Amino acid sequence: MPAFPHDDDALLAECDVEFVKGSGPGGQHRNKTETAVRLVHRPTGIRAQASERRSQGQNLGVALERLRALLEQHFAPPPRVRRPTRPTRGSQERRMKAKAVRSKVKAGRSDHGE
Repeated sequence: MPAFPHDDDALLAECDVEFVKGSGPGGQHRNKTETAVRLVHRPTGIRAQASERRSQGQNLGVALERLRALLEQHFAPPPRVRRPTRPTRGSQERRMKAKAVRSKVKAGRSDHGE
């Protein structure tokens, strides 16, 4: 179970919200208005940003989605480590027997074989 709230309002309460001017193409509307949103989750320090939309509200929603995905990734349990095992004696013998049979088949194909 993640250690962060599932509700947007509760998650926003744990974040520092910053509205900044977006950069890149978009002209005067994008360069003069603060529609880009930057979220910093205070307990973890994880940051998420959205600036591709012209609406501050839409960018806030996108930034919240990204932050939630990053938090889920952060709090996910680590993958289980595979402990290498040795092949059983029976499987080793079967493999060697199959290799011997295959070797005889291939040797029978050549002109200078026995």
